[in-house]
Amino acid sequence: MIDTIHAVQTPEGVDLALRVAGPVPRALAWAVDLGLQGFGLIGLQIAIAMALGGSGVAFGLDAIGAFAVVWFYPVFFEVLGHGQTPGKRMLRIRVVQENGTPVGWSASVLRNFLLVADFLPFLYLAGLVSMCVDPSFRRLGDLAAGTLVIHADERRGAWRAGRVAVAEGPAAPPSLPLTLEEQSAVIAFAEREPLLSRERADELAGIADVLSRGEEPRARLLAIAAWLLGRGA
Repeated sequence: MIDTIHAVQTPEGVDLALRVAGPVPRALAWAVDLGLQGFGLIGLQIAIAMALGGSGVAFGLDAIGAFAVVWFYPVFFEVLGHGQTPGKRMLRIRVVQENGTPVGWSASVLRNFLLVADFLPFLYLAGLVSMCVDPSFRRLGDLAAGTLVIHADERRGAWRAGRVAVAEGPAAPPSLPLTLEEQSAVIAFAEREPLLSRERADELAGIADVLSRGEEPRARLLAIAAWLLGRGA
Protein backbone atom coordinates (compact mmCIF):
# COMPACT_ATOMS: atom_id res chain seq x y z
CA MET A 1 0.00 0.00 0.00
CA ILE A 2 1.25 3.49 -0.81
CA ASP A 3 1.34 6.25 1.79
CA THR A 4 -1.23 9.01 1.92
CA ILE A 5 -1.70 12.50 3.39
CA HIS A 6 -3.80 13.40 6.42
CA ALA A 7 -4.58 17.14 6.48
CA VAL A 8 -4.79 18.91 9.85
CA GLN A 9 -5.41 22.56 10.69
CA THR A 10 -4.00 23.75 14.01
CA PRO A 11 -5.89 26.19 16.28
CA GLU A 12 -3.56 28.91 14.96
CA GLY A 13 -4.86 28.25 11.44
CA VAL A 14 -1.68 26.51 10.25
CA ASP A 15 -2.30 23.72 7.73
CA LEU A 16 -0.22 20.59 8.35
CA ALA A 17 0.07 17.66 5.97
CA LEU A 18 0.86 14.48 7.92
CA ARG A 19 2.18 11.66 5.73
CA VAL A 20 0.44 8.58 7.08
CA ALA A 21 2.38 5.30 7.19
CA GLY A 22 0.92 2.40 5.27
CA PRO A 23 0.64 -1.28 6.33
CA VAL A 24 4.13 -2.31 5.19
CA PRO A 25 6.28 -0.08 7.47
CA ARG A 26 3.85 -0.67 10.30
CA ALA A 27 4.09 -4.44 9.89
CA LEU A 28 7.89 -4.28 9.82
CA ALA A 29 7.94 -2.14 12.97
CA TRP A 30 5.56 -4.58 14.67
CA ALA A 31 7.84 -7.50 13.74
CA VAL A 32 10.87 -5.72 15.24
CA ASP A 33 8.97 -4.97 18.45
CA LEU A 34 7.68 -8.54 18.63
CA GLY A 35 11.24 -9.84 18.48
CA LEU A 36 12.36 -7.44 21.19
CA GLN A 37 9.43 -8.45 23.38
CA GLY A 38 10.38 -12.11 22.90
CA PHE A 39 13.98 -11.46 23.96
CA GLY A 40 12.72 -9.45 26.93
CA LEU A 41 10.43 -12.26 28.07
CA ILE A 42 13.22 -14.85 27.78
CA GLY A 43 15.59 -12.65 29.77
CA LEU A 44 12.94 -12.05 32.42
CA GLN A 45 12.17 -15.75 32.78
CA ILE A 46 15.87 -16.64 33.08
CA ALA A 47 16.37 -13.98 35.77
CA ILE A 48 13.33 -15.18 37.77
CA ALA A 49 14.37 -18.85 37.44
CA MET A 50 17.88 -18.07 38.67
CA ALA A 51 16.51 -16.13 41.64
CA LEU A 52 13.55 -18.29 42.68
CA GLY A 53 13.92 -21.60 40.88
CA GLY A 54 10.73 -23.41 39.90
CA SER A 55 8.54 -22.29 42.79
CA GLY A 56 4.95 -21.15 42.55
CA VAL A 57 6.10 -17.58 43.22
CA ALA A 58 8.38 -17.77 40.18
CA PHE A 59 5.48 -18.98 38.03
CA GLY A 60 3.33 -16.10 39.24
CA LEU A 61 6.04 -13.54 38.55
CA ASP A 62 6.54 -15.05 35.08
CA ALA A 63 2.85 -14.59 34.34
CA ILE A 64 2.80 -10.99 35.64
CA GLY A 65 5.98 -10.14 33.73
CA ALA A 66 4.64 -11.63 30.51
CA PHE A 67 1.41 -9.64 30.85
CA ALA A 68 3.32 -6.42 31.47
CA VAL A 69 5.73 -6.92 28.57
CA VAL A 70 3.08 -7.94 26.04
CA TRP A 71 0.50 -5.29 26.88
CA PHE A 72 2.43 -2.34 28.26
CA TYR A 73 5.62 -2.45 26.18
CA PRO A 74 4.03 -0.44 23.31
CA VAL A 75 2.14 1.89 25.67
CA PHE A 76 5.26 2.76 27.66
CA PHE A 77 7.35 3.54 24.59
CA GLU A 78 4.62 5.37 22.67
CA VAL A 79 3.86 7.77 25.51
CA LEU A 80 7.37 8.29 26.87
CA GLY A 81 9.17 7.87 23.53
CA HIS A 82 7.32 10.58 21.57
CA GLY A 83 5.05 8.06 19.85
CA GLN A 84 7.80 5.61 18.93
CA THR A 85 8.52 2.08 20.08
CA PRO A 86 11.99 0.78 19.15
CA GLY A 87 10.48 -0.80 16.04
CA LYS A 88 8.72 2.39 15.01
CA ARG A 89 11.88 4.40 15.62
CA MET A 90 13.83 2.01 13.38
CA LEU A 91 11.22 2.40 10.61
CA ARG A 92 10.95 6.18 11.27
CA ILE A 93 7.23 6.21 12.02
CA ARG A 94 5.38 7.44 15.10
CA VAL A 95 1.92 7.44 16.71
CA VAL A 96 0.13 10.78 17.12
CA GLN A 97 -3.38 11.97 17.81
CA GLU A 98 -5.52 12.72 14.76
CA ASN A 99 -4.79 16.45 15.20
CA GLY A 100 -1.04 15.85 15.14
CA THR A 101 -0.49 16.27 18.89
CA PRO A 102 1.46 13.69 20.95
CA VAL A 103 -0.36 10.53 21.95
CA GLY A 104 -1.42 10.27 25.62
CA TRP A 105 -1.76 7.40 28.07
CA SER A 106 -5.48 6.72 27.58
CA ALA A 107 -5.28 6.77 23.77
CA SER A 108 -2.20 4.53 23.72
CA VAL A 109 -3.73 2.04 26.14
CA LEU A 110 -6.94 1.87 24.11
CA ARG A 111 -5.25 1.46 20.70
CA ASN A 112 -2.90 -1.25 21.97
CA PHE A 113 -5.43 -3.20 24.03
CA LEU A 114 -7.69 -3.32 20.95
CA LEU A 115 -5.01 -5.29 19.12
CA VAL A 116 -7.14 -8.27 20.16
CA ALA A 117 -10.00 -7.00 17.99
CA ASP A 118 -7.60 -6.24 15.12
CA PHE A 119 -6.28 -9.81 15.30
CA LEU A 120 -9.71 -11.36 14.66
CA PRO A 121 -10.55 -13.71 13.07
CA PHE A 122 -6.84 -14.59 12.55
CA LEU A 123 -3.48 -13.00 11.63
CA TYR A 124 -4.70 -9.39 12.14
CA LEU A 125 -7.16 -9.74 9.27
CA ALA A 126 -9.65 -7.27 10.79
CA GLY A 127 -6.92 -4.67 11.33
CA LEU A 128 -5.58 -5.11 7.79
CA VAL A 129 -9.05 -4.75 6.26
CA SER A 130 -9.64 -1.64 8.36
CA MET A 131 -6.36 -0.07 7.19
CA CYS A 132 -7.14 -0.86 3.55
CA VAL A 133 -10.61 0.70 3.80
CA ASP A 134 -9.73 3.77 5.86
CA PRO A 135 -8.13 6.64 3.85
CA SER A 136 -5.65 7.28 6.69
CA PHE A 137 -4.71 3.60 7.15
CA ARG A 138 -6.19 3.40 10.66
CA ARG A 139 -6.78 -0.01 12.20
CA LEU A 140 -9.66 -0.58 14.61
CA GLY A 141 -7.57 0.47 17.62
CA ASP A 142 -6.62 3.74 15.90
CA LEU A 143 -10.24 4.50 15.01
CA ALA A 144 -11.34 3.94 18.61
CA ALA A 145 -8.46 5.92 20.14
CA GLY A 146 -8.38 8.73 17.58
CA THR A 147 -4.75 8.09 16.61
CA LEU A 148 -2.65 7.96 13.45
CA VAL A 149 0.68 6.41 12.54
CA ILE A 150 2.74 8.86 10.48
CA HIS A 151 6.23 9.10 9.04
CA ALA A 152 8.43 10.88 11.58
CA ASP A 153 11.43 11.86 9.48
CA GLU A 154 9.73 14.45 7.27
CA ARG A 155 8.33 16.54 10.08
CA ARG A 156 11.53 16.46 12.12
CA GLY A 157 13.48 17.40 8.99
CA ALA A 158 11.16 20.29 8.26
CA TRP A 159 11.43 21.64 11.80
CA ARG A 160 15.23 21.30 11.63
CA ALA A 161 15.19 23.11 8.30
CA GLY A 162 13.21 25.91 9.92
CA ARG A 163 15.76 26.27 12.71
CA VAL A 164 18.65 26.22 10.21
CA ALA A 165 16.97 28.88 8.07
CA VAL A 166 16.52 31.11 11.11
CA ALA A 167 20.07 30.47 12.32
CA GLU A 168 21.70 31.22 8.97
CA GLY A 169 19.46 34.04 7.71
CA PRO A 170 19.72 37.77 8.45
CA ALA A 171 18.73 39.04 11.91
CA ALA A 172 16.99 42.29 12.76
CA PRO A 173 15.24 43.63 15.88
CA PRO A 174 11.50 44.32 15.80
CA SER A 175 10.39 47.89 15.13
CA LEU A 176 7.97 47.71 18.08
CA PRO A 177 8.24 46.14 21.55
CA LEU A 178 6.84 42.59 21.60
CA THR A 179 5.22 40.75 24.48
CA LEU A 180 6.48 37.27 25.39
CA GLU A 181 3.45 35.75 23.67
CA GLU A 182 4.15 37.74 20.49
CA GLN A 183 7.83 36.74 20.57
CA SER A 184 6.85 33.08 20.90
CA ALA A 185 4.44 33.44 17.98
CA VAL A 186 7.16 34.92 15.75
CA ILE A 187 9.61 32.12 16.61
CA ALA A 188 6.91 29.47 16.09
CA PHE A 189 6.13 30.93 12.68
CA ALA A 190 9.81 30.79 11.68
CA GLU A 191 10.11 27.14 12.71
CA ARG A 192 6.87 26.12 10.99
CA GLU A 193 7.50 28.10 7.82
CA PRO A 194 9.08 25.13 5.93
CA LEU A 195 5.89 23.13 6.60
CA LEU A 196 3.72 25.75 4.88
CA SER A 197 3.11 26.60 1.25
CA ARG A 198 4.58 29.94 0.16
CA GLU A 199 1.07 31.39 -0.18
CA ARG A 200 0.06 30.29 3.34
CA ALA A 201 3.33 31.59 4.82
CA ASP A 202 2.79 34.98 3.15
CA GLU A 203 -0.80 35.05 4.40
CA LEU A 204 0.22 34.40 8.00
CA ALA A 205 3.13 36.84 7.83
CA GLY A 206 0.77 39.51 6.54
CA ILE A 207 -1.02 39.47 9.90
CA ALA A 208 2.12 41.06 11.40
CA ASP A 209 2.48 43.60 8.60
CA VAL A 210 2.96 46.35 11.19
CA LEU A 211 6.40 44.89 11.91
CA SER A 212 7.53 44.75 8.29
CA ARG A 213 8.53 48.43 7.92
CA GLY A 214 7.84 48.22 4.19
CA GLU A 215 9.85 45.02 3.76
CA GLU A 216 8.53 41.67 2.62
CA PRO A 217 6.57 40.44 5.72
CA ARG A 218 7.69 36.81 5.63
CA ALA A 219 11.40 37.67 5.36
CA ARG A 220 11.02 40.35 8.02
CA LEU A 221 9.46 37.90 10.51
CA LEU A 222 12.24 35.38 9.89
CA ALA A 223 14.83 38.10 10.58
CA ILE A 224 13.05 39.10 13.80
CA ALA A 225 12.92 35.45 14.88
CA ALA A 226 16.69 35.16 14.33
CA TRP A 227 17.23 38.27 16.45
CA LEU A 228 14.93 36.96 19.22
CA LEU A 229 16.92 33.73 19.30
CA GLY A 230 20.04 35.64 20.25
CA ARG A 231 21.71 36.52 16.96
CA GLY A 232 22.97 40.04 16.41
CA ALA A 233 21.70 42.18 13.56
